[in-house]
Amino acid sequence: MRSGNLANVAEQARDKNDSQLTARGRATRERILRAARDMMYVKGVSSTTLDEVRAASGTSKSQLYRHYPDKDALVRDVVALQAAELLERQHQLLQRLNSLRGLERWRDALIEHNALRNGAYGCPLGSLASELADQDEEARKAIARHFDTWEGLLDAGLERMKASGVLRADADAGELATGLMAALQGGYLLAQTAQDVKPMRIALDMAIGHIKAYVVLAEDVNRPEGGAGGR
Repeated sequence: MRSGNLANVAEQARDKNDSQLTARGRATRERILRAARDMMYVKGVSSTTLDEVRAASGTSKSQLYRHYPDKDALVRDVVALQAAELLERQHQLLQRLNSLRGLERWRDALIEHNALRNGAYGCPLGSLASELADQDEEARKAIARHFDTWEGLLDAGLERMKASGVLRADADAGELATGLMAALQGGYLLAQTAQDVKPMRIALDMAIGHIKAYVVLAEDVNRPEGGAGGR
């Protein structure tokens, strides 16, 4: 998935009446959305009130309710914004993935970013899923689609590794991508609980270790066709 800047994301998330907004109105909506995104990530969706978002965004009550008549509408746009920004970053990291070293660089980038806050707050998308999946069916479906897109980036990279001969033909890229995503999300949760990224690194290292079991070895490449290749 490719996404643009915050203004473009806000435009994509708007409702049908937004086409009538002035540039100033769109800027106000974006300010509200950005403030809500930041607060919901740190405080959680349920603990963030519209009054707090209004105060943080520096908008009046009439401005807030013009753009977001209820909290559900705001939450849906927060999900869209968080996902668009996260997936854009992931696209940049994974669009050329075709090697184990590239996979390790992806792991390192995620861990280093999470270490900036000692694991606090968890995954921007996963934290929304944990709050909303059992409470808001529309939000659950949207988050599931975003996770599918994220996992698809990993799947595509692993398929390129198969095509280039890094991984064996019997490696199931889809299953390996799901395993990586499960390790990542579990790692985020454990890092958040421990306030330490070490569990996240361990989880990702184990998932990548499993992928390494499918690496094509030099002896396999050099073995004559039809040969038993005994050790």
